[in-house]
Formats: sequence, structure tokens, C-alpha cells
Amino acid sequence: MNSIIRIAVQKSGRLSDDSLSLIKECGIKFYNGTGKLKSTSTNFPIEFLFLRDDDIPGYVADGVADLGIVGENELVEKDKDVNVLKKLGFSKCRLSLAIPKSESYTNIHYFQGKNIATSYPKILGDYLETQNVHAEIHEISGSVEIAPSIGLAEGICDIVSSGSTLMMNGLKEVETIFKSEAVLISNKKLDAEKLEIVDKLLFRINAVQKGKSNKYVLLNAPNDSLDKIISLIPGMRSPTILPLAQEGWSSVHSVIAEDQFWENIEELRAAGAEGILVVPIEKMVV
Repeated sequence: MNSIIRIAVQKSGRLSDDSLSLIKECGIKFYNGTGKLKSTSTNFPIEFLFLRDDDIPGYVADGVADLGIVGENELVEKDKDVNVLKKLGFSKCRLSLAIPKSESYTNIHYFQGKNIATSYPKILGDYLETQNVHAEIHEISGSVEIAPSIGLAEGICDIVSSGSTLMMNGLKEVETIFKSEAVLISNKKLDAEKLEIVDKLLFRINAVQKGKSNKYVLLNAPNDSLDKIISLIPGMRSPTILPLAQEGWSSVHSVIAEDQFWENIEELRAAGAEGILVVPIEKMVV
């Protein structure tokens, strides 16, 4: 196989850090020094392009890059014809409407006939249309939070993570209109060789993500409680049970979703489980 795939990644910022961390956890080696705009892996047929996040959907749609990791907010806003291969579960944020703290707010019709500043005119326009609200949208590329204080708009629509930036600028969040996370996208016209490489990459990503969402659990249990404990931590197929030196006791080893473990911990203890260890999983292939 002589093909190589190109993947576009944000060149800096939290999305970039999370994307490159995922790639490295997949065992793919590459160098991305400061200011470097292109890099090739030394152990996987993939080349990296480090770009502005809002350019990534277009590069993938045009075939300059085969794949891209981008926030859903940028993908929907740019409205490019690409395939969404997978939601990646990181860089989560929301696109919200905000107004000055001093203003009273009842519902979305507060914005009827008002001016809203945003870097996401398409997403905002589509949302207002569904709500039957007519407002004037002012598209600006940055520093959206300043718009109300300089008289440009009565409200803004911008990306929110913690809300601290809004607070520092005297604003309050009033409506969430879109929830976003990082997604892996692809060009729609990849040939068979490139699709084979993409499948291998997805296999690695799935193994990393399954490992993160599951935990390896070890515990000691009285034999007369094994049936109950096995029902609480069933594992991928079934738990491993090993006899302990102490008669009447066994060691139970299983893999379980972390959320499910916390839901069942009290029942495990009530059933007599002791010495419970919860161990992170680096990769998980099922």
C-alpha cells in the first residue's frame, strides 16, 4: 500500500491539543514543532496539516485533506459537503445567546427586532427561523462580547465553555442554541486504499475511547455472593473468577463502564465485596 492520507488539525488551541493527544494515544508518531504547518508520521501512512479551525471543513470538502478534526460548530457553520465519521467526545462547548446582566429576560422573543452580534450567522439564523424570531444579525470575526457595551448590538451569540468570559464582560447566558464537540470528518470521494487506512485509524481511535470509558475492576468476594456480584459487573463476556488462598473466597476480575461501576458500588459492598480496585485501561479491543 503506497497511499497516504492527509488529516487537517487545528494548528493551536484546546482543540489542537486534544486532537494531537488522541492521535498519539493511537500509537501514531509525528513531530509538530512550533510554527510547523505540515508533518508526516514515522509509523503510520498519515500526513498532518495544521490549519485554522474554520478552514478545515473547506479543505476536506475540496480534497486538499482527506480527513479533518473540527468542532461541530465550525462544521455546521461552514456547511460543507463532507462525511462525519465519528464524534470524538472532547472539546465540548455550546453556542449561546447572551445579554447584559442588567436586562430582564423571559424567552427567545426578547430578541425580536433586536441586533445580535455573532461569528456564527448561519447557525444563529437557522435557530431564530425555527423560533419565528426576526432579528438583525451582525457578523463579526472576534471580540463578540464587546458588542453590547459599544452599542453595536443588544445581545450576542458566541461559544461558551465555562461562562467566565461572559461574566467579565457584564453579560449573562440566556439561551443555548447549539451543542458542539470535536468530530472526525472525511472527504466523500476517498478511494479504496485511503478508505482502508481510515478504517485502521478508526479502529485505533475506538480502542482508545473504549479504554477511557471503561475500567478494569478487581475485588475479593465470598463465594456465596458470587452470583449477585457477577450480575452487577458482568464484564465484556463474563468476569474472571480465581480462588483465594482463604477458603470460601474468590477474586473477581471484570471490565465495566465507569458510570455503571459508580451506580453499582453500594450494591457490590452490600453483597460482601472487599478490597475493590479500579484500574484505568489504556486501550480496549473488542
